[in-house]
Amino acid sequence: MRKPVTEPVVREFMRAIAAEAREPGRIYLAGGASVVLKHWRRSTVDIDITIIPENDRILRAIPDLKERLHVNVELSSPTHFVPPLPGWEDRCPFITREGAIDFHHFDFYTQALSKIERAHRKDLLDVDSMIRNGFVDPRRLLALFEEVSGQLYRYPVLNPPTLRAAVERLASAALQ
Repeated sequence: MRKPVTEPVVREFMRAIAAEAREPGRIYLAGGASVVLKHWRRSTVDIDITIIPENDRILRAIPDLKERLHVNVELSSPTHFVPPLPGWEDRCPFITREGAIDFHHFDFYTQALSKIERAHRKDLLDVDSMIRNGFVDPRRLLALFEEVSGQLYRYPVLNPPTLRAAVERLASAALQ
């Protein structure tokens, strides 16, 4: 049985995964892991990570860490679901350095767009938290969305008009 992923569990995972690294790299946290570290929610069901550059030693350690820590770990990025927004790398807040690994939150704008696309209740509450805490400006999100809207065809599961309408509604509400 997997236990809920809380902040201490995320931090324990970060220390454990970094202990496996022999070369410098970055690990981006996204989804519930970011939300939990920002204290917008107490727990999540898994830890979504993106490893750059890919590192075989870290990848091989994940199954053991999942079992030892009783957590789900997904190699998942918001860019698996929506296009990466321009300048995303520059908008990835630093979390901490453990050993040779720098941990960052994945760009909150790209995370927000991914959560808006999915439109689950928890995801939309997370987007509200991102906005309320100043990590996402809905008008800037709309502008970034406009820059990638021509790439939406690369994501066949997306419904571009529905996604556009949701982002426009969010930006419109911010103006009021």
